[in-house]
Amino acid sequence: MMNRVVLVGRLTKDPDLRYTPNGAAVATFTLAVNRTFTNQQGERETDFINCVVWRRAAENVANFLKKGSLAGVDGRIQTRNYEGQDGKRVYVTEVLAESVQFLEPRSASAGERGNENNMYGGGQRNQDIPFGQQNQRNNNNKSDYTRMDEDPFANDGQPIDISDDDLPF
Repeated sequence: MMNRVVLVGRLTKDPDLRYTPNGAAVATFTLAVNRTFTNQQGERETDFINCVVWRRAAENVANFLKKGSLAGVDGRIQTRNYEGQDGKRVYVTEVLAESVQFLEPRSASAGERGNENNMYGGGQRNQDIPFGQQNQRNNNNKSDYTRMDEDPFANDGQPIDISDDDLPF
């Protein structure tokens, strides 16, 4: 049998860090994960998934993630139940996170997320410069490697010359 979950999404609020009577840290948070398809109105729906993480990872989540942070969660689904205040049985399904990856730089804040270039620390790319000439303008970058924030397949209208030897299949 297999029970494995991998999620990438944004926190809906700051993580809630608590400690058990034995001193073990436990953090709970909700991850907003976009669905891969749109509904009939053309809107992308979102699932809000409750996550729990324990011990040192819980403290790290509470210290470094906040509302809106992009995070990756690897874990398993767990179902538990308890008796509610009204005496009825309450069932809870949540992801028990075995690891949480922080997918944004620590300096990224909610105000910077509007500009995708800031997410990776890159500056604004000048779209008027043809691809391949960005490095000529920037003298401190000696290599011809493409930076992450530059699109090597930008719409410049030129065909791409690729030989059959370069293809992996």
